[in-house]
Amino acid sequence: MLQPEQASGYAAQFAAALLTPDGATPVAVTAPGAKAAGRRFDVYRNNVTVSLIESLIAIYPAVQRITGPDFFRAMARAHVRETPPTSPLLFDYGRDFPCFIGRYEHAEAMPFLPDVARIERAWLDAYHAADAVPLDGAALATVPPERLPGLRFAAHPAARIVRSDFAAATIFSANRSDAPVPRIDGSVPEDALITRPAFDVAVRHLPPGGAVFATLLITQHPLGAAAEAAFEAAPDFDLATNIAGLIEAGAFTDIGFEDS
Repeated sequence: MLQPEQASGYAAQFAAALLTPDGATPVAVTAPGAKAAGRRFDVYRNNVTVSLIESLIAIYPAVQRITGPDFFRAMARAHVRETPPTSPLLFDYGRDFPCFIGRYEHAEAMPFLPDVARIERAWLDAYHAADAVPLDGAALATVPPERLPGLRFAAHPAARIVRSDFAAATIFSANRSDAPVPRIDGSVPEDALITRPAFDVAVRHLPPGGAVFATLLITQHPLGAAAEAAFEAAPDFDLATNIAGLIEAGAFTDIGFEDS
């Protein structure tokens, strides 16, 4: 039986070799009868890589549709070799895949792709977020006008914001189904709000100033400060419309006050 330190070293060698396609089979890995296990280990190593690639395909279907299956598999394989999993949960794998795409030289012709992947990751995280009852818009009617600037909002666990210098939200939405993709001007900046007020995840476009406003509210900044920042970012910012839109989208669960 292996001692604890030996078992730890064996596990480290085994794990490292799994994602090194040209690496040698660890010496401690043997077949029945103490025979060499090179071929068996290679099969297992290939199955592990394929499983991780398949998990990335499941997490990023829009990205795969944009790039095509062969391109995506090559990109995913490179990511798997660079970034092995740290969690036993496959849906948790690939969180840094969007950043990897941004560094992947063969994807340079698609500068919008990392942000599409960020939206796709946020979509999955929103899907798996804890359930919570969304805020009822009628609750705002009980707040005295003089206390509105100090109002704070509790964010729904599923609420997320993704900002992009490209039309990432439109590109994402157009590639999440099998329907034909219309012509899209990808150079138009878009900010996206991802929520899941009930069972379905929704991705909405935020108007100018909306991402600044929503981000500050979601991170517990008071309404007055969030509104000030939004107006600074977009002088035409519509405060009432944006508050109503965030509540309707299910971005919040409760309200409180700065001094409470």
